[in-house]
Amino acid sequence: MFRRYRIRKDDLCILCLRCAKECSFGAITVGKDNALVFHHEKCTDCQRCVSLCPRGAIYITEYENRYRGNSVFKQDDIDEILLQADTGGVLLSSMGASGENVPIYFDKMLLNASQVTNPSIDPLREPMETSVFIGARPGCVERTKEGRIMDNLPPHLELKTPILFSAMSYGAISLNVHRALAIASERLGTYWNTGEGGLHESLYPYKENTIVQVASGRFGVHATYLNTASAIEIKIGQGAKPGIGGHLTGKKIIGDVSKTRMVPEGLDAISPAPHHDIYSIEDLAQLVMSIKEATEYKRPVIVKVAAVHNIAPIASGIARSGADIIAIDGYRGGTGAAPKRIRDNVGIPIELAIATVDQRLREERIRDRVSIIASGGIRNSSDVVKAIALGSDAVSIGTAALCALGCHICASCHTGRCAWGLATQDPELTGRLDPEKGAERLINLVNAWTREIKEIMGGMGINSIEALRGNRMALKGVGLNSKELEILGIGYAGE
Repeated sequence: MFRRYRIRKDDLCILCLRCAKECSFGAITVGKDNALVFHHEKCTDCQRCVSLCPRGAIYITEYENRYRGNSVFKQDDIDEILLQADTGGVLLSSMGASGENVPIYFDKMLLNASQVTNPSIDPLREPMETSVFIGARPGCVERTKEGRIMDNLPPHLELKTPILFSAMSYGAISLNVHRALAIASERLGTYWNTGEGGLHESLYPYKENTIVQVASGRFGVHATYLNTASAIEIKIGQGAKPGIGGHLTGKKIIGDVSKTRMVPEGLDAISPAPHHDIYSIEDLAQLVMSIKEATEYKRPVIVKVAAVHNIAPIASGIARSGADIIAIDGYRGGTGAAPKRIRDNVGIPIELAIATVDQRLREERIRDRVSIIASGGIRNSSDVVKAIALGSDAVSIGTAALCALGCHICASCHTGRCAWGLATQDPELTGRLDPEKGAERLINLVNAWTREIKEIMGGMGINSIEALRGNRMALKGVGLNSKELEILGIGYAGE
């Protein structure tokens, strides 16, 4: 029997049975005489029992029994072979890629600092501008016959901080998560994204801070939906599974999820890999213009694509399609469910994608036609600063936001049994997340990152996000080869 984790308890246990009550996977149950029974094969290491044990008596450890293995076939490889031999199924997993051999380039870049000739800035005493306007920029300043400057600014989004919340669909995650994201976005002055599952009617009051998504399945898409938002995102691909569609199992299509997605209860919601009306940049341009027509040209249109090897020419085409913003999702982007082989082996890191796209658009002199949002593995404030210095206008965070809400990245979202009430539709489990408290945690996280961004920029002698954008002179590489430095467009540390 396949076991990955072992559950243990020590002498501090008082048999309060809290762990059994909290375990949503059935790994801890109550036997005769209120004795705890551990079903190790069901444990996902979600840490719910560990976190809520009043005496700290529960431990989750790696299972000690190991296969012999060798330099080619490791423990995980053998586990997966045996699992597929038992089931004959495709391996599914959640969250971001686990590829250990793919560098995290953010960790191989250092930020430059000001010293004497370019003094640093004290963010406590001097103004630091973290607001960002994303969307197309006018090609030139136009004037009326009377000589007054015309307001020819295309529709755009104003962010008080260069951080948005990534697309996560209703159905894949609970309504309470959506509500927490919406509340936090409103109070922070930023935006959250509905994902491809539609927008629950109770969240319409947050439309000023909502981005809605149009994906290949068109779930929940209608005129009111498009106009109850500040921006519309056309999802072509995502970093966790480039080139394939989405799949929400029928057991999650219940109640309001069914109504919001406009899918019958119990029926699987399958998004095709391609949009069946998009087979060229010209087709994409038609959809962009159709959405702009439907929203009276009052809302910017975003096109979201996965970071792949030819991302630069793809982004160039998107910029010429009439889109206002390009969202690029990198190799380490999270998701609720993806084939494990695709998640771990398809796509490229977001750092390389941003650098190549920004450079290509500048060379073609169309950089101001679009803004760039980077996502996929943004873990902290320094990642945000480095992403912007490489060429993005802002970043969006998904996994980090879920971690703030309680996620322990047990990679079991696809089971629908999330012990923290995030990736589930079970009423008993979803009630574990209080939207107001969740929003408070999200606000704390983003505010903390924003303060750190100000500190970092101040140390670099930069006082605005605009001055940081594409400022690759502020980045230096460590442990990178010449080709990687060339693609990133940065110099080696010490040069």
